[in-house]
This record gives sequence, structure tokens and C-alpha cells, in this order.
Amino acid sequence: MGAIIPERRSYVAGKWVEGEEVLAVENPADESHVADVFVTPLSEIERAVTEARDSFDRGVWADMPPGDRARVLHAFLDHVEDSRAALVATMVAEAGQPTAFAERSQLGGGLAVARGAIDLYLSMPHEEANPVPVDELVRGRVALSMRRHEPVGVVTAITPYNGAIVMALQKIVPALMSGNSVILRPSPLTPISSLIFGAAADAAGLPPGVLSVVVEAGAAGAELLTSHPAVDMVSFTGSTTVGRQILAQAAPTVKRVALELGGKSAQIYLDDAVGRAAAGAVAVVAATAGQACVAATRMLVPHDRKEEVVEMVTRAYASLTVGSPTDPATTMGPVISAAQHERCERFVSLAVAHGGRVAHGGGRPSGLERGHYFEPTVLDLPDNDNPAAQEEIFGPVIAVLGYRDLDDAVRIANDSPYGLSGQVYGADTATATALARRLRTGAVNVNTALFSAYAPGGGYKQSGLGRERGPDGIRAFQEVKHLVIGELR
Repeated sequence: MGAIIPERRSYVAGKWVEGEEVLAVENPADESHVADVFVTPLSEIERAVTEARDSFDRGVWADMPPGDRARVLHAFLDHVEDSRAALVATMVAEAGQPTAFAERSQLGGGLAVARGAIDLYLSMPHEEANPVPVDELVRGRVALSMRRHEPVGVVTAITPYNGAIVMALQKIVPALMSGNSVILRPSPLTPISSLIFGAAADAAGLPPGVLSVVVEAGAAGAELLTSHPAVDMVSFTGSTTVGRQILAQAAPTVKRVALELGGKSAQIYLDDAVGRAAAGAVAVVAATAGQACVAATRMLVPHDRKEEVVEMVTRAYASLTVGSPTDPATTMGPVISAAQHERCERFVSLAVAHGGRVAHGGGRPSGLERGHYFEPTVLDLPDNDNPAAQEEIFGPVIAVLGYRDLDDAVRIANDSPYGLSGQVYGADTATATALARRLRTGAVNVNTALFSAYAPGGGYKQSGLGRERGPDGIRAFQEVKHLVIGELR
């Protein structure tokens, strides 16, 4: 791999900022030291908020014609794309992601979604007539009743370690295109890659105060950004536990909050699609090591095919190559940290203690004594009450469960505090689609998948609030104003 991004400072309101404290970033693949990054002083995070508020209130960006904002943001994205080599090397080093995933899924997918979001915004009406009956308009002497979509204001964007670039792009670009000012706070585990956005803001000529990128080692800055009265909205992707904390921090100032949180998604196989289960199981762990909130980590198959499926998935997982993310032959890299490795171990033990069986994996791969590697693991679970079926593990662990009939499959899939995603596979597309409609989850893939700026994603239940991407993802960063106009009499 080549050299990583050289920047080590935060970007606050058009200026690069150092600090007295540094954050040491670890490479999860070999536990080596990647770099020290300056932690943004709390006073500078406060300044980021103040400058964002000022830039928004003065309209330096919000009042710019949408076509002009689009041109600046395309230049912004051009700079990110031109930094591809260093950015991919950075993602691989700080997140332990295989090179192909960092380059194609994170950067390539993120840029496609960002550019698509610009086009989507430009195609949408942002001022439109209300469907008020004519007799009501006449009685009220109303010439025009309009619904106007305006920017929310100052937006805090908090992103996770597992998708630092793609998650940032699908937050900050729709927010900026909508006319908001944004403060990005990346995960302390993977802060370096997000500094590219400060350089891109400079290169594109984004007005000072419209975008800041702040780095911290703990959570004091995030708490300031989620509670500050000058912040109008918080967009967060991460765990449900932290999402609850953000809701509480935002409540006193009644901020808008958009949350994409945890998941325990089910992939359901009809009897005629069981042969595809191995591929579905590999998709859970390949590249991400299971560290994806949408990962379908519960596999539901007909009871009388369960043993066959467990054997099939075991063979598939045994064939995966676990190792250095810089090796082109690697299928799966490490989990992010020692704490995450311990969490995987703990849930495997809990699964067995509650009647489950480890069909494959369950520990550190042989020959990989350094780095936070965990084997791709297959759990044969007796029921959905097992802790490994109820809790998000966020690692390369899949649970196989049997169902009696389709009603039972729906019951098991919906028996979860989460509802982020789901998958249904069946040769009878009509039956598979009918089943998908019964799942209480924000997205369901039937025999295929789609990740697009035009397709929304988000959660039911404790998997979140609001949507990202799609028209709903644009509207998430806008307020609705009713504008009623009549003649003075």
C-alpha cells in the first residue's frame, strides 16, 4: 500500500487546527501505530458551532442558487476522488478493511451516492402548491398555499468506524446540497480518512464555516455537538446504546435527530432457495468481518433443511481466507479492536451456554497471533431466544435457525428489538415478496440488493429514526414551511 493521508489536524471553519492532545490511531490488522492525530480542543469545537451558525444565518451558502452549490460540491467530490490512492491506504490502515472493499464499496460507492444525491436534490421540487380544496381557498381569500422545503440549519454528523467515508458522504453531501452548514465528527477509531473532507472543502472553495471536521479521543466533543443550542440537527450512525444517549442529549433543545442504529437482520430462505444460503452467509462476513449494521446475521431456513444448511455454511466459511487486508487474496480482515474481539468471544460463549452449538470457528484463527482477528463463525441455535440471536454482535458470527412454516419465519424475523434490514430468497418471487411485506424492517431485499442515492435506508423500532438516501434522505435535512399568500384588502 502507498502512503496514507498526510493531514493530522482538524479543519474548523476554513482553518487547520492543532491541539495539545494527540490521539494514537491503531492498525487493527497488526496492532501497529498508524499515526498520531491532533485532538480538536473543546474551544475549537465550540468555534466550529459558532462559525457554522454564523455562516448559515448570513446565508453565504444557504442562499446560493442550488446549481452553484452543486458545482462546488462536484468540485469537492472531485478532490476526494483525486485522493483515491492515499484515501484507500488510510482506510485499510486505520479500519483493517480489505483493499478492494475500501476502494469499491467505501470510496466508489460513497462517491456514487454523493453525486447521485446532488442530482436527486436538483430533480426534486423544493417549493410546491398544497392540495387545498378550491372552496377553502376562496373562503380564506387565499391566492396561493405553498409548501416550501428549507434547510434545517446547523447539522452535526457523527459517523462510525466501519464506514467512515461512505457514511460521511451520504450525510454531509445531502445536508450541504440542501443548504445546511455541517460539522463532521468521525469515530475516534478511524479519524484520519475523514480529514480528506477538510482538504476537499479548501480545494472546492466551500465558504468558511460551512463545513468543519473535528477529531476527538473521547465523547466530550460529541456531547457538545449533540446538546449545543446553536445546533439544529444531529445525524448519527452507530450503536443503539449511543443513539439513546444522543436522543437524551438533544431533547432539552428539541433538535431534529436522525439515527441509523443497530440491527439483527434476518435472511429468510424458502425451501426452493436453500441452495443459495452459502453465498448469503459469505456476504455477512466477507470484507467487513460482519461489522455492518445491515448485516443479515440471522439465517432462517426450513427446519428439515437446517442441518444441511449448517454444513453448507460451515464449508463456505472454512474456505474463506482471513488475513492481512493488504493481501489481495484476503476475503476477511480483522475486527476493529481488542474490545470488539472480546465481544465476539463473549457472545459465542453465551450462545453455547444457552443451548447453541459452534459449527465452525468461534475464536482466533490459527497463525494470526497479532491483530484483532476472529474466525468466521457459524452458530447452530435452537431458538430465537438465544442471546446470539437477539443481540447485535458486530463481528463475523452468523446464527442459523429453523422455521416450521412461513408464518413461523415471519414471527422469528420480527421477534427482535431491531428492524433495520432483511432479505428473502425464493424462486417463487410472488411468495417471497408477500413474505417481505410482512417484515417489520426498514428495507427488505428480495433475491437481490440495491445501494443507491435514490433508494432510502433506515430502521424500524430500535434500529433508528428517519431515513438516509432517497427523497426521504434529502427531506431529512429540510424543514417544511407553509407559505400562504393573499391580496391585502
